[in-house]
Amino acid sequence: MVNPWSGEVALSIDGEWRVLKLTLGALAELEESMEAGSLVALVARFEQGRFSTRDVLALIVAGLRGGGWQGRAADLVSAEIAGGPVAAAKVAGKLLARAFALPGDGAAR
Repeated sequence: MVNPWSGEVALSIDGEWRVLKLTLGALAELEESMEAGSLVALVARFEQGRFSTRDVLALIVAGLRGGGWQGRAADLVSAEIAGGPVAAAKVAGKLLARAFALPGDGAAR
């Protein structure tokens, strides 16, 4: 079970539920892996609905790593994500919202 108040989100990958969380270390890895732009630009792309599949994958990998996963993006190439790309994009958006939410602003829902 995930704790949305601590920024956690769940995603089923290959039939196994995983906990994703954007820890400070995961955010630092995410920022380092981004070819251009910043985390602020990434948040803006999600808010405006202009995110790419690369953005979604980078966030999913960062969230998985923040949740303790030791894999790499290449490990997800053939993975089956329950709900497909739409579910992955929703989880990526929730990760961002929960990572940068202030207490009481409702983003943990």
